[in-house]
Amino acid sequence: MFRRPRRNDLPAYKVSEGEAPSPAREGACAPQSVMQSVLQKLGLTDDNPGVFDGEWRGGGAKIDKISPINGQKLASVRTASADEYDRAISRAHEAFLKWRTTPGPVRGDTVRRLGNALREFKHDLGQLVTLETGKIIAEGEGEVQEMIDICDFAVGQSRMLYGLTIQSERPSHRLMEQWHPLGVVAVITAFNFPVAVWSWNAALAAVCGDATVWKASEKTPLTAIAVTKIAERVCRETSTDPAIFTLLMGDRRTVGQKLTDDPRIPLVSATGSTNMGFNVAKAVNGRLGRTILELGGNNALIVAPSADINMATQSIFFGAVGTAGQRCTSTRRVIAHESVAATIREKLLAAYQSLQIGNPLDRETVMGPMIDKAAVDAVQQSIQRLKDEGGDVLYGGERLEGEKFQGDCYMRPCLATAKPDFEIVQHETFGPLLYLMTYRDFDEAMAIHNDVPQGLTSSIFTNDAREAERFMSAAGSDCGIANVNTGTSGAEIGGAFGGEKQTGGGRESGSDCWKQYMRRQTNTINFSSELPLAQGIEFGTPDEGSATA
Repeated sequence: MFRRPRRNDLPAYKVSEGEAPSPAREGACAPQSVMQSVLQKLGLTDDNPGVFDGEWRGGGAKIDKISPINGQKLASVRTASADEYDRAISRAHEAFLKWRTTPGPVRGDTVRRLGNALREFKHDLGQLVTLETGKIIAEGEGEVQEMIDICDFAVGQSRMLYGLTIQSERPSHRLMEQWHPLGVVAVITAFNFPVAVWSWNAALAAVCGDATVWKASEKTPLTAIAVTKIAERVCRETSTDPAIFTLLMGDRRTVGQKLTDDPRIPLVSATGSTNMGFNVAKAVNGRLGRTILELGGNNALIVAPSADINMATQSIFFGAVGTAGQRCTSTRRVIAHESVAATIREKLLAAYQSLQIGNPLDRETVMGPMIDKAAVDAVQQSIQRLKDEGGDVLYGGERLEGEKFQGDCYMRPCLATAKPDFEIVQHETFGPLLYLMTYRDFDEAMAIHNDVPQGLTSSIFTNDAREAERFMSAAGSDCGIANVNTGTSGAEIGGAFGGEKQTGGGRESGSDCWKQYMRRQTNTINFSSELPLAQGIEFGTPDEGSATA
């Protein structure tokens, strides 16, 4: 889900994995020493309430957040009780009733101030993202930049909530449509992008006049609390009810399922696994609510004979190992033409062998830990299933242990060969496992590419204009995102983000995604002294004789 790669996002291959991080380098300090400073600057303590609806509280279970970097505790969070859930939804609805009548540009000004506040805390928030998720600091800061960017986008959108004037078939009539605020929007986010995904929803929902209730991942509660504290400050400075940015930390039973079942919530935007999406869809659609679902990806990158091989290899490398392969847009399958497959394989092996793994706060590190030990276990199981089906591991896949790799969350990324019909290839392994495949002609490449249940993002590297156009045509990639000569990750905020098939069909962020957070209303205004009916219908009345179209 990483959107706009910045200067430090594409690491060089030359870094040696054996090189120990130097304490003198920026960001190379120990996580524990960074932690205290970051928590203090962001208003976090050892024990933090995880419910905010204008006031902070938390009477439910306690979460101890452990950093995947070294296995040390960062802080504790107290989750929502049943009573606190009901109160928070009621408060969010109260805030919505006032917020919906606030002029759009005024709502936009609040979001503008939010973006500026995020700029102020970009470095500290980026470090907190790294401490909680293990993603490298360049990506942590890039995620905060994503929040800033979408706030800027939403500010402009606040003056462009356009409706339509439509030509009426009846004389002296005006036909038009307009957009109104929808209500309370539930935003359920995953651990891998703990704050950016919230912002894609919350910034647009806010300028559209909605309140949001955020259920953040239990694996990344501290970033959610820190961002909510920043939003609270901005709301109080602008005399806005801060409950428009409500936070509810809790598990599926105490918060997640209740949000999907709650008729007070007309829209649920959920990011996570495909199985989670099925459950959310059943519950919300069962009460005729709306959903925005951003689910799994099984993203492929095609390398054609005419491709710039160096560009393709660099893109594959970043797409496969960035965020330790824990992005829904991660590159999972490489489909290389047989004439270039050996070269791609050789270059990727060199890149993987030079990869520096370790402390993600060190700016020389290319790959940090996975989110937890269970995530590493899941990749190990997928690698074994690949071997059982006849796949060949070319490099990596093993756990990493020792003083440099504390916390049981580190592994070498795995580069392997696979066949398209392997059962394991049909599933998204949420980690650094990359499959290499080959093809002979373009039709075969597209068949391999589309023959998976997921349809999020896709890419082709080619200098053949016909291949590029075919890839983006109706008969080409079946994904929500199709790229040419750039990778499967790195989409910009100006475009709609989302996918097809089991990816859920949802769209977030740019383009006209704002319409999902509003309700459409069609209006007819008769400014004549007669009452013509549509479609030429004539209908007699006792007093007037008839009404004619």
